Amino acid sequence: MALDPQAREFLDRLAAANLPRIETLPVDQARVQLELSTRFLGPLPRVAGVNDRAIPGPGGPLRVRIIQPATAAAARPPVLVYFHGGGWVLGSIETHEGMCRAIANEGGVVVVSVDYRRAPEHPFPAAVEDAHAAFAWVLDQADELGADRSRVAVGGDSAGGNLAAAACLLARDRGGPVPRLQILLYPITEYDLETPSYREFAEGFFLTRSEMAWYWEQYVPDRELRGHPYASPCRGELAGLPPAIVVTAECDVLRDEGEAFAHRLQEAGVTTRLLRFPGMIHGFIRRHAFFDQGKAAIEVVARELRRIGEEVG
Repeated sequence: MALDPQAREFLDRLAAANLPRIETLPVDQARVQLELSTRFLGPLPRVAGVNDRAIPGPGGPLRVRIIQPATAAAARPPVLVYFHGGGWVLGSIETHEGMCRAIANEGGVVVVSVDYRRAPEHPFPAAVEDAHAAFAWVLDQADELGADRSRVAVGGDSAGGNLAAAACLLARDRGGPVPRLQILLYPITEYDLETPSYREFAEGFFLTRSEMAWYWEQYVPDRELRGHPYASPCRGELAGLPPAIVVTAECDVLRDEGEAFAHRLQEAGVTTRLLRFPGMIHGFIRRHAFFDQGKAAIEVVARELRRIGEEVG
């Protein structure tokens, strides 16, 4: 393993900042710390339009942000329903807006970013239900969004990747339409903090093992539920799920579970593309303005979205 020089530089700057560890902070302060870090991600890419909506959700109105690309790939482009990362506890539409705008522009697709309910105020399975509800709403409202109802994908990074996978499982299990594609960026896929990547990258590579343990405590306080397929998709029955693209970072505690999930999808007959980015750390795509491999990952995601836009029905 050789850490990418850009990742090394980022980690050195982070260490010099001497910020408090996320898991030692009250939840509200941890959220503020992530929100403040967003200021350093660079200016937001220009897009054709941004519109916030309140849509029906299982726990009440659910906020979504609809991002129209600067140039659409088709008269009725695909749409990506996106779930932000942050361990189910942190993060927001705002912290991941730059990333969503970049994907929208690069792919020429509409992105609907979802402000799902967060833990610990709303533990599992609240966020999963919100993710499914947002996908169902986009299917119903695709015409209004100027998008193609037959080409609705779901995606997310980290905890958001977990929710995207769980939304696919939930859609299949409830007998409704499933997404056309699932885009899982260094996703959480299983409650297992003892994998080789967890042991190798437990400290010093941005996302730590102790931080992930804290996230699980907030999101699924009932340990017996942590193996439920909607919390740990890698433990579910995966046949009948939509095609997937799974992106992992080599120097990330979540690497092994993301790759295990990709292999399990393939074994279940699901067309799956797995890409590991060498020397990269967790969260590198959100920092695409500073990581060349982050830009490359967005280009990969965009190509997959453009491809489904070019497929026949």
